[in-house]
Amino acid sequence: MPHRKARTADIEQRLLIDAIYHRYHYDFRGYAQASLKRRLASALVQFDCKTLSQLQDRVLHEPAVFPALLEYLTVQVSDMFRDPSYFQALRQEVVPLLRTYPSLKVWVAGCSAGEEVYSLAILLQEEGLLDRTLIYATDINPHALRAAESGVFDLSRVAAFTENHARSGARSSLSDYYAAAYGRVVFDKGLREHMVFSDHSLATDSVFAEVHLVSCRNVLIYFERDLQDRALGLFRESLCHRGFLGLGSKESLRFSAHTNAFDDFVPQDRIYRKKAGL
Repeated sequence: MPHRKARTADIEQRLLIDAIYHRYHYDFRGYAQASLKRRLASALVQFDCKTLSQLQDRVLHEPAVFPALLEYLTVQVSDMFRDPSYFQALRQEVVPLLRTYPSLKVWVAGCSAGEEVYSLAILLQEEGLLDRTLIYATDINPHALRAAESGVFDLSRVAAFTENHARSGARSSLSDYYAAAYGRVVFDKGLREHMVFSDHSLATDSVFAEVHLVSCRNVLIYFERDLQDRALGLFRESLCHRGFLGLGSKESLRFSAHTNAFDDFVPQDRIYRKKAGL
């Protein structure tokens, strides 16, 4: 009986994900099923549904349900300057090469609420490159994009942000870039002037610009192999000649369909460089 219930739940999960794709054109079919299962279990409690079939019915017939469910299906957990050694490696190894370009374009794929976007903008400002840089920040969650574009974060998070920033090799104080009031901080609009926020799905959309650096960290771990390869193919196609790709600390190009298109650049921090002619 438990095995039969588990099998029924798996069928319900596939049907729900298919329904979301056909009704709302959000494609979660290539996402890691175990991760989806955990998130949907939390959603069942929130929406007071006993089964995924009940949740599917609500998703299809109650317009307000899917935007709320999307908060569970997309991962919105990050920090500014998360994994400080990654940003230190960008400063020391990648920035000197980026300086050789008259203008720069950076793509932050899966930007969530914007922590990484503002981190990169501050790093580029400290290194004297932001004035000639355009940062594309994309995500599939419109609520997360609105939050990212606002540049507002809870003040309680700033201590961790500040520590990470210092450990990244900071050349200034993080407080130089925000104003605090009423338990929140708002980052300088001068940073946001160099950002373009846009809806983009790594599962269904195509390349939209040629960029010098792609930073997509802690996103691919939630994808099955085929979707990982699709996303990496987009990054490869988007990167300019000898452009750079940064992944999360638990992600790798190893065993992917695109591993031979990149050289290890700073492998311990998951920074890769596109090979010449590819």
